[in-house]
Amino acid sequence: MVQAKEINPPKGKSPLIWRLLSNRRVESEDQACELIDWYRCRWEIEMFFDILKVGCKVEKLQLSSKERIEKALVMAMVIAWRVMYLMRLGRICPDLPAELIFDPLEWKSSYGLLDKKIPKKVPTLNAVLRNLATLGGFLGRKSDGDPGAKSIWIGFQRIQDCVYGIQMARKLKGVF
Repeated sequence: MVQAKEINPPKGKSPLIWRLLSNRRVESEDQACELIDWYRCRWEIEMFFDILKVGCKVEKLQLSSKERIEKALVMAMVIAWRVMYLMRLGRICPDLPAELIFDPLEWKSSYGLLDKKIPKKVPTLNAVLRNLATLGGFLGRKSDGDPGAKSIWIGFQRIQDCVYGIQMARKLKGVF
């Protein structure tokens, strides 16, 4: 067992204490710190698998062969990675130009679906992510903090549907 205790808790609060059970032998402070760092990564791993299971619905796939399942999982893992990447990048580098991450049709669709005026200048990553998250149910109140993975993946799905519809409309122009 490794015990980790918060050093400077907020005033009036008891320090957090983690008691981590492991089958790993811990014989030094460095090994204990490594184990604690692994535990800290647990939340990211759980979020990744939540996106796979709930967002991409991989458990509901009824594919007939191992090869098809593997191909579907690879695609779903790329999607899960992109959602987590967007969420983290939006928190670390919110002022990046959105065009570094999104196709112009994607970021412009995020404005169009919300009935917002499409800016002439490329918006920031944060502005587009907040649009995505709003499309996914994020309310954006002062106390809400940054958008989470679920609101981003739902909003991103809506954007992709919109982009696909625009692309199809361009292909079908003049057909009807």
